[in-house]
This record gives sequence, structure tokens and C-alpha cells, in this order.
Amino acid sequence: MMHPDERPDTTAGDPEIRLGESAISSLLAHYFQFEETLGMNTAKGSVKQIPRPYDPPQEHVYQKKEKKTIVFDSRETHFPKKKLILAAMPAYNEEKTIAKVILRTKKFVDHILVVDDGSTDATAEIAEALGAYVIRHEKNKGYGSALQTIFKTARMIDADALVILDSDDQHDPADIPSLLKTLNEGYDIITGSRFIGNNGNRIPSYRILGMKILDIATKLDGNIKLTDTQSGFRAYGKKAINSIRLSSDGMSAGSEILLQAKDHNLAIKEIPISVKYDVEKPSTQNPFAHGISVLGNIIGIIGYRRPLVTFGIPGGILTLVGAGMSVYVVTDLYTGGVFHSVMFVSGITFLILGLLLMTTSLILNSLVQVVRMEKA
Repeated sequence: MMHPDERPDTTAGDPEIRLGESAISSLLAHYFQFEETLGMNTAKGSVKQIPRPYDPPQEHVYQKKEKKTIVFDSRETHFPKKKLILAAMPAYNEEKTIAKVILRTKKFVDHILVVDDGSTDATAEIAEALGAYVIRHEKNKGYGSALQTIFKTARMIDADALVILDSDDQHDPADIPSLLKTLNEGYDIITGSRFIGNNGNRIPSYRILGMKILDIATKLDGNIKLTDTQSGFRAYGKKAINSIRLSSDGMSAGSEILLQAKDHNLAIKEIPISVKYDVEKPSTQNPFAHGISVLGNIIGIIGYRRPLVTFGIPGGILTLVGAGMSVYVVTDLYTGGVFHSVMFVSGITFLILGLLLMTTSLILNSLVQVVRMEKA
């Protein structure tokens, strides 16, 4: 006989009297049925309707009682796959503007990637705090290197669309929907142009001159009919993401992308965008030196791709000019007894330089062909 003081405490939490899930569901059903009946027999509005909780199907309860794990097979679902849109931005010491750009961008895309290219300020910390994915370079490697990381990451996560914009607040994220809409029309690359319509009116004249020179250099490779080859605000489709393999670390990467796009027969279209040049942190680089550096890189890229055109044609022209000047000086010396020393030195210089360029073009062309055969 159990002593009365040793009787178990019959509380609602006792395992011996805990109600099973099926019993609880039955009681809830009776309760709501009673409540509905009461509401039907009471003056309208006198009994407040209680929101009914979600009543799970009986098979879910059964599975839970049996401790079975429900596994969803993606092959059995018929829901359309949502396109993954990634926005990415290279950043170098952009703590003053990165927050604004991220907050204005995140409503148009699924994920944001910030490539912190060796910043020494709080750029990375701010971006992480706002929910962006951050990849850090230990040191500043350059714009092209940041783009390499961006494309590699986009391929890794199997992104369907990639939007690249600046992190210094020059580009307006409100233009992203227009870029993506045009991309969905069947194009592979959409580049935002600063020169369509009246957009170029706010760009400083010296910048326009430099951009046009770089445009011409990029177009030397042929059939790249764009008004703004140096735009950093672009959208890329999956085919472009998987095709672009950058080698340049500098600002000439934008031109290299277009040249590779031509190689892969990618469809490119321009649309107008708005750009600000009154940002808080202007470029610390000298515009002239920066332009010369980019121009040199573009010529180097084109020279690798088409050495006979890049070096052979100028070399041939210099050779002809130098030979002509030299022949004229020698002829005038024998017929008139007059020696044009300056013209003679110039002609010999042009002749030697032209022959060197032609020889270089033949050597480079042979090396390029060997490399291409090895890659194939």
C-alpha cells in the first residue's frame, strides 16, 4: 500500500496523464465546432471569432508519431526554378559609400557580393553587417583581379545573372531592373552607356576625350559597335558568366571582356544609364596617367590576340616611310650634292623601328598560335 504522501503529483505535465497528439487534435476540433455553433446561435458580433490555427493533415501527425523523416526529392517537384541574380561590386576603401550602394541594390537582386580589394578602412565590415557576402584580397590587386574573383564566384554558385556596378555611388542601382529586363530579351551582355541620349552632358570633357580614345583602341580588334566600351555597369547572362576568363588585373579588364565576348559570339546590347561624377571620394589617380596605363594594357591585349595587325601593320608603314626618306636623301645627295642629315637620321630610325616591329609581330604570332594549339 502506497502512503498518501507518496502518491504521484497528478499535474498536467505528468507523463501518465499527458494527452496524445490525436486526442489533442480531437479536443481542438470539438472546441471549434462548439464555438462555431455558439456563434450561429448568438447575436452577430457578440462573440469574437478566434483565428483558427493550422490543423495539420492526419498523415503528418502519424509520421511524427512514428518518428519518420520526410525527404523531399527535387525531381518530384514541379515548381519552376527561380533565377539566381547576383550583384557584385569591387571595393577599395569605400566605407563612405558602400552602405548606400548595398541598401539600394539589395531590393533588386538575390545576393550581393563585395570583393574587398585590400581596403584599409571599414569597407568589409560595413558590407558584412548589411548582409553582403565579402571576399577579401590581402592586398590591392586591381580592378581586373576583383572582376576575376567576381566571375569565379558567380560560376561557383551557378548564378543565372550577374550585375556588376561600382561601389563608389557613381552608378544608380535603380537602373538594375532595366539591365535585367533587356538581358532577358535574349542577350548575353548588357552594358550601360553613358553616351546614349543626353547622359554624357554631365561628364567632364577630359574624361570624354580619354574614353573615346580607349573606345577606338578597343574597336581596333573589329566589329565592336558600342558607344561606351569602358562602362563598369553591366549585366551578364549565364552563357557570358561561363565564357569570360579574364587575365588582366587592371582597368583594361572591361575591354578584355568585350574582346572575349566577340570570340564567343555573345550577343551584346547597350542601354542608357545615369552616372554621377560628384561623388564624395573621387579617384586618386591622375586621369592622364591612368588613361595611358589603360591604353597600354588594351594595346597589349589586342597585340596578343592579333599581333600581325597590332605590330605588323605599323611596322610595315614605318619601314616604307623610313626607306622612302633614306632613298630621297641619298638621291638628293648624288644629284644635287645636298645632304639632309636630319631627314637621313629620321629615315634610318623609322626603317630600323619598322623592321623590329614586323619581326616582333611574326614572332608573337607564332607564339600565340602555339599557345592556342596547346589550349585546344
